Amino acid sequence: MRQTRLLPLIIATALFMENTDSTVIATSLPMIAQDLGEDPIALKLALTSYLVSLAIFIPISGWMADKFGAKTIFRAAIGVFMVGSLACAGATSLEGFVFARFLQGMGGAMMVPVGRLVILRSVPRNEIVQALATLTIPALVGPVLGPPLGGFITTYWDWRWIFFINIPIGLLGMVLATKYVPDIREADTPPLDYIGFLLSGFGLALLMLGFASGGRHLIPESISIGCIIVGTICVVLYVAHARRTPHPVLQLGLLRIQTFRTSVVAGSLFRIGIGSIPFLLPLMLQLGFGLNPLQSGSLTFVAAVGALFMKTMAKKILEKVGFRLVLTANAFIAAGFLALNGFFTETTPYWFIMSVLLIGGCFRSLQFTSLNAIAFADISNRDMSYATSLSAVAQQLALSLGVAIGAFALETSGRFHGHETIQASDFGPAFWTVAVISAMSGFLFLGLHPQAGAEMSGHRVSKKKGTATGVGSGMDVS
Repeated sequence: MRQTRLLPLIIATALFMENTDSTVIATSLPMIAQDLGEDPIALKLALTSYLVSLAIFIPISGWMADKFGAKTIFRAAIGVFMVGSLACAGATSLEGFVFARFLQGMGGAMMVPVGRLVILRSVPRNEIVQALATLTIPALVGPVLGPPLGGFITTYWDWRWIFFINIPIGLLGMVLATKYVPDIREADTPPLDYIGFLLSGFGLALLMLGFASGGRHLIPESISIGCIIVGTICVVLYVAHARRTPHPVLQLGLLRIQTFRTSVVAGSLFRIGIGSIPFLLPLMLQLGFGLNPLQSGSLTFVAAVGALFMKTMAKKILEKVGFRLVLTANAFIAAGFLALNGFFTETTPYWFIMSVLLIGGCFRSLQFTSLNAIAFADISNRDMSYATSLSAVAQQLALSLGVAIGAFALETSGRFHGHETIQASDFGPAFWTVAVISAMSGFLFLGLHPQAGAEMSGHRVSKKKGTATGVGSGMDVS
């Protein structure tokens, strides 16, 4: 029992390291671009290369955990992530930095999904929401500390030192994993779908490279278009392959389950908008408003404070109103706060900016907790590894696409206004574009059954009166 309670906190070590890393980098992007002699928008490739790496290797994370043991893979993943961090610190060009971020992604692809899989298989189903919330509470300390810490290091020291933060955290995670993480594995693990892995990996990588580069950074336009075409062909071939293979690397058949399908499809729309924030917001504050990295990070960290606060309330809110209402209403509210970012100007009071980011962080956190929980509401234990892989791939692709769409909207706005360099006025249209995409997810959440995920949320609807009740209320429940 004690080990079960400790698991979310131990797995959170990896999530803490990953989230700290991503938020520190987001704050430091303009300075990194300047040091490498690159256009700041080109640094979107450093964000998307990491996410693309996740999308490529996450599909085999569940299989590797089943085959070689969750503890073994979890520890190895932390090691790869630390090696990637050292490579980032030593990068001297955009190409080198992008490659190092890709290497980090290889570790992250195994680290967090395998950790989540351990929790899903070790914690009773009615405690999963609370376990996932507990998992993310320590992990959210990373985004709270990351922006001001990264801003301080970048402003007063050297941005390369931000990557050394991961080393002591990673070593602690490996020690704790050795002692407490159970070595869960499956005795009858099917053979790895190598053809499916290659098709899905190349397809997703080429698609995102084509979208992210846009013919402007690293590769010419003709190659960007070629990447999108070849990537699309690979993805189509994978879909056909998956229908004929008994154990495909990505189990697309799980999408027939309504709760899982809604979490993946609608959740991806929501994440596209949210995924653009780490790219657009620091650029707007630093390049648009002229703040230094420390000032920027001292504003943006409050979003994580809001998210941290909401994690303590998510379980009670879901028990009270259920998944459908939370996901539907919250999608529109969170998208509205995202759109408000586009109305910020150089003269907007800092207290107002921080208030919007704080409250917006609360609603985004509630949405992510709900999405991560309902995805597995109707998934059997045997399919958990496949479900975590497919869900995680969709999440990373959506976040990567969010960066690409945000950058494209930013560049398009600049060209429309005739700006040779990024101006503060270019960020409004970019934020509004991604906010609309996020809001579209709300319409899809309406299709959920009123009692969808009730076993996890504890929410029930009375047949007699049609009113919501809690599991422990003592009333008749359907």
